[in-house]
Amino acid sequence: MSQTVSKSAFKPKALEYFRQIEETGEELVITDKGQPVIRIMPFRARVLGAAASLRGSVRRYDRPLDPLTGGDWDILK
Repeated sequence: MSQTVSKSAFKPKALEYFRQIEETGEELVITDKGQPVIRIMPFRARVLGAAASLRGSVRRYDRPLDPLTGGDWDILK
């Protein structure tokens, strides 16, 4: 659950809020006239997805229009 604070309340206590975000891992929403305008959240390194795990596993075909041979279909067995 994110905490909400107005711009005027955030300004004098900004460092306090930053430390709190670091410790709890929760995000903070800054509002202006009751409307959310900024969301501050802790930094999280990106987790490599499925695409990154497939990097380097794609075969290269120099002549892609040539018919495939029987050995090329072994992966489907």
